[in-house]
Amino acid sequence: MSIISKDISKAIALLTAEDIVAIPTETVYGLAGNIYSEKAIKSIFETKKRPFFNPLIVHIPSIDQLTDIVDYIPEKAQLLAEAFWPGPITLVLKKKAIIPDLITGGKDTVAVRVPNHPTTLELLNQLDFPLAAPSANPFSSISPTTAQHVETYFKDDIKMVLDGGACTSGIESTIIGFEGDEPVIYRLGSTAIEAIEAIVGNIEIKNTKEVSPDAPGMLARHYAPKTKTILTDSILEALKLHKNKRIGLITFQSEIDNPNIEVQIALSASGDLAESASNLYDVLHQLDKMHLDIIIAEEFPNYGLGKSINDRLTRATK
Repeated sequence: MSIISKDISKAIALLTAEDIVAIPTETVYGLAGNIYSEKAIKSIFETKKRPFFNPLIVHIPSIDQLTDIVDYIPEKAQLLAEAFWPGPITLVLKKKAIIPDLITGGKDTVAVRVPNHPTTLELLNQLDFPLAAPSANPFSSISPTTAQHVETYFKDDIKMVLDGGACTSGIESTIIGFEGDEPVIYRLGSTAIEAIEAIVGNIEIKNTKEVSPDAPGMLARHYAPKTKTILTDSILEALKLHKNKRIGLITFQSEIDNPNIEVQIALSASGDLAESASNLYDVLHQLDKMHLDIIIAEEFPNYGLGKSINDRLTRATK
């Protein structure tokens, strides 16, 4: 049975013994293991029921360790790392031979980032190895943003959740790959595209790939509640279509006065997209426990982090 604990030394002992531990990051909680332990990495895939073709993200404590992991760093990758690390940007780069194919889905590239969470940075700095850490949830389910979310998912499957409080960003990192040294977004995430383009110029989005994905989070259905979920740009029309059902409603800023709504939650009363992203998964967890017939989500403004929120909600509806 898993325990929720702030004891970093216990996490170090378990990880060194090739066990897996759930760890906090600023984005979501991750299910972590030693990248050089086949036992640990297989345990991550098996615990999550994640297909082995879907790559994992390697977490390192500083930009200085990037050259231990990758063979080649394009100029724009270096600029992004310097601008956003520690932080929610993952770079997909040509891997060194020392990185096991099990982590990369057999590809010659590896996804890597420096997380911006004091607990996990302290942990990484005390370990002799980097950590692979996909989100700590069963494959395709809602990602966890609290230690309690993880414990609910895996209380009988892992020994420890390292408690770092609620995740501040609330959705996964933005993943950027490189094609001919030019950056391409493989997954929208907690770093807005506008912030990235301010560093490297216009960037293409290629964030869906069902076969042999280049990075995590590219499958069409992902981050999904068990409750049927729809995304709409017309809440009133959606409410009419489902008026005889128990409805949970997610809105951006304002609540709707309508008798057909069982429960509704606005993600940010002040209209803050960052706050909305931070609250998204926790609200989905709450609504998914309420035995509703359907969750209706309002489409968010399609810029900044609104674009990333819409991406997550779209994948939840597939």
